[in-house]
Amino acid sequence: MYQLLIVDDEPMIIDGVKRLIDWKSYGFSRIESALNFHEAVEKAVELRPDIALFDVCIDDARGYDIIEKLNVLEIPTSYVMMSGYDEFEFVRKSFLRGVKDYILKPIDAVKLKQIIERLIVEDLKGTLEGRMPKDKNIDPILNVEYSSLSNLTNKVILIVKGEFSKNINLKIIADKFKMNSTYLGQIFIKETGMKFSEYLMSYRLTVAKERIETTSEKIASIAYGVGYLNLNYFYIHFKDYFGYSPGNLRRYEENVANNYL
Repeated sequence: MYQLLIVDDEPMIIDGVKRLIDWKSYGFSRIESALNFHEAVEKAVELRPDIALFDVCIDDARGYDIIEKLNVLEIPTSYVMMSGYDEFEFVRKSFLRGVKDYILKPIDAVKLKQIIERLIVEDLKGTLEGRMPKDKNIDPILNVEYSSLSNLTNKVILIVKGEFSKNINLKIIADKFKMNSTYLGQIFIKETGMKFSEYLMSYRLTVAKERIETTSEKIASIAYGVGYLNLNYFYIHFKDYFGYSPGNLRRYEENVANNYL
């Protein structure tokens, strides 16, 4: 299984790269991201990624300068430079640092797939046969297999999936099981590492994000549809959780309709 690092100072770009292609089907089991020079170095040292995608301009730094520092540390990574600038000097300096490829923004999904497939075969000595399908048995919020959770916690999650648009809370669910809500909450935290309220909010926001990305439904309607009665709270929670507003995401999606980022 491979590991991927994405470095860009725009959270929305990072999120877009994560979903532009099906990374898991190529064997990537872990994807990390960094927003600045120091975070990129720390993540690279800790993760030792098989492949890393770097934006050419990261705040006041240059992606190839970060790569040069990582080369000194002898981190065995295949680097790909992403850039909105079609400038020879950026390309030249990138390849001098050992960058394997250079892809221009907006990023074409087909081009990115071709680069990743080539690196898997040539650099990682892997194979493209039997690419892994998406795993429907992994919880989208916890990123763990449902089989690793108890029946009780799975039942709570199932209720969230079915009733997240309604006014639900831990007490309502505990009453369904004829349990003490405090005790049920303790069990949920112990197994998931999250409070029930945090999980519910995360699930609602994840569903909202998917609807913004895949439908033309008004954002206010989406917010109400996932259980937010207060639109201001929805906007605040969404931006805090994802790093960008629902409106910015909707405008962004209009620019990536044809597999472009």
